[in-house]
Amino acid sequence: MTKGIIKSESGYTILVDKPKDYSSARVVNIIKKMLKVKKAGHSGTLDPKATGLMIVCTGKMTKELSSLLGSEKEYEGVFLLGESTKSFDSETEVIEKKPVDNISVDIINETAKKFTGEIEQVPPMYSAIKHKGKPLYKYAARGQEIERNPRKVFIKEFDITKISLPEVSFRVLCSKGTYIRTLANDFGISLGTGAYLKELRRTKVGGYNVCDAVKLEEILDYANNKNVVNEQN
Repeated sequence: MTKGIIKSESGYTILVDKPKDYSSARVVNIIKKMLKVKKAGHSGTLDPKATGLMIVCTGKMTKELSSLLGSEKEYEGVFLLGESTKSFDSETEVIEKKPVDNISVDIINETAKKFTGEIEQVPPMYSAIKHKGKPLYKYAARGQEIERNPRKVFIKEFDITKISLPEVSFRVLCSKGTYIRTLANDFGISLGTGAYLKELRRTKVGGYNVCDAVKLEEILDYANNKNVVNEQN
């Protein structure tokens, strides 16, 4: 059995290490073509600039995705303090800069504590959440701001792993629906410096770990070696 690729009579469960600059939908479509299947879905969207664990299921195994969507997720990444963007990450240009000279290690660690436990987040405009049948990012691209209601999420663990200003590295274990980009932006607002999400990697989904995931090219190799032909799962 190939590591990260589990095949059953009901379909495939594939642990994918999503590459940077690929959308989650693109990854699913690539896998569908590689394995020649009609039906596939994933365990939760990763932004194009993010990397890490996506779980793709095909055929009847897609029924398992609902439990994965609701499971805890772990992320590692980097906030860049002193700069803000409209998308809260590196997808859009920097719109504001502030000094970070007065920010100490203690201040950063104390601020992280404020974002542990149940918190409220306003979903970012650059997101796939729909308003009148259209995703918010399409409104954002036209410069429109749509009112969004805050949502409660739960940050189980929020560890600052390295500080090398203006960069702050972190690890977060959180509930479904948590926007790490919004966490970056809110963290920066709380510090008074602004911040955006420079790097993000999803390391865990429920009990699954990115250490067990495969690259897209490994899935292609698997499909070629197994001579996968029209498996209509």
